[in-house]
Amino acid sequence: MASLAAEFVQQKVDVIVTSAYGAVAAKQATSTIPIVFAAYGDPVAGGLIHSLARPGGNVTGLTVQATELNSKRLELLRDIIPTIRRVEALINVSNPGASEEVSGIRTAAASLRIEAKVLEIRTADEIGSALAGIKGRTDALYVFSEPLTNANKYQIIQVANAAKVPTIFGFREFVDAGGLVSYGPSFIDLFKRAAEFTDKILRGTKPVDIPVEQPVKFDLIVSSKTARMLGLRIPETMLARADEVIE
Repeated sequence: MASLAAEFVQQKVDVIVTSAYGAVAAKQATSTIPIVFAAYGDPVAGGLIHSLARPGGNVTGLTVQATELNSKRLELLRDIIPTIRRVEALINVSNPGASEEVSGIRTAAASLRIEAKVLEIRTADEIGSALAGIKGRTDALYVFSEPLTNANKYQIIQVANAAKVPTIFGFREFVDAGGLVSYGPSFIDLFKRAAEFTDKILRGTKPVDIPVEQPVKFDLIVSSKTARMLGLRIPETMLARADEVIE
């Protein structure tokens, strides 16, 4: 990413459009060329912008952060498992958005009277030990969906499914890989809106004058196939409102 960003700067492009940590590489490469990020966890905590309303500098775009997502995911788990009492959350604590995620999970769990335990990881090598002995220890596994867990999703899902532990994620890719359910921002919608940001900049608007926006469209993806394997029944109401059901 750093070499690509340097190449774009050398070519003197009019705008750099990127996603996630590509935005960090782009900002490190230039403080003058406009940068639009299509999806970034917490751009304020990541040092990309000053605030959502007043980003400052040459960077703007769309964040994947949204309020109450933690509550909605735990509520989905409760709908599937009415007797749920314990949840373990696999969190890459080296991610800039980890502290906010942990806080949100604990607050949501407390309001729903669910016991929440955080499994801290920093590298892929720590995933195995974090999930060791998970069978019978928790009613569900909540996975903080970000680059590290996404890159190791098959390992995480294989361990959870073998232990008969239901899983919930923020990205649909995890459900495609065999997870139970995901609920999170629509990346297709975010990238479409990033094109609108880019159009404004190419027409003369400066990034500093374009507030960073939050997601407005969310996707609920459910795997009936995984539910059957886990011996769970997905409520008909959830299946009806799901954006996609994997059979």
